[in-house]
Amino acid sequence: MALVGRIARAHGIRGQVIVNLDTDFPEERFRPGAQVFAMRAGALTAMTLTTVRFQGGRPVIGFEGVETMNDAERLAGLELRIPAAALAALPPGVFYQHDLVGCRVETAAGAVVGVVERVEGTPEATRLVVAGAAGEVLIPLAVQICTTIDVAGRRIVVDPPVGLLDLNA
Repeated sequence: MALVGRIARAHGIRGQVIVNLDTDFPEERFRPGAQVFAMRAGALTAMTLTTVRFQGGRPVIGFEGVETMNDAERLAGLELRIPAAALAALPPGVFYQHDLVGCRVETAAGAVVGVVERVEGTPEATRLVVAGAAGEVLIPLAVQICTTIDVAGRRIVVDPPVGLLDLNA
């Protein structure tokens, strides 16, 4: 399941919520009639969107069966997901964040840097957060630095500028 958003909080008194986006395709993911999935009470639950509007770049959505502010408040913090098979194919050199998480990062010389824990930033300034032996290492996701990204092999080869890997030491 691929993460597409997180419910931030309730909005208004009619059971709507504001969603923080984790997708580059919000209009496709969040439209009336679409289904998303969330872990509720230990089980993966399908949730159908009934209303959608965008405010300040974030969707304000209503769900089937969520009618009041109290109902909506109980959804705060839920991660909204879709099946990975429903994701659109991306052009070469473009990756979904969840595909990079868990990849082993190593230098061109073969030194292990660590494993990608998460991806942060905007499409214009994205960085890998790598769990290294000496702590967290931040690596810009730029073709000049991340020279090889092998999602299938779960491996990223980096050619960092001098001192980049030592910044957090």
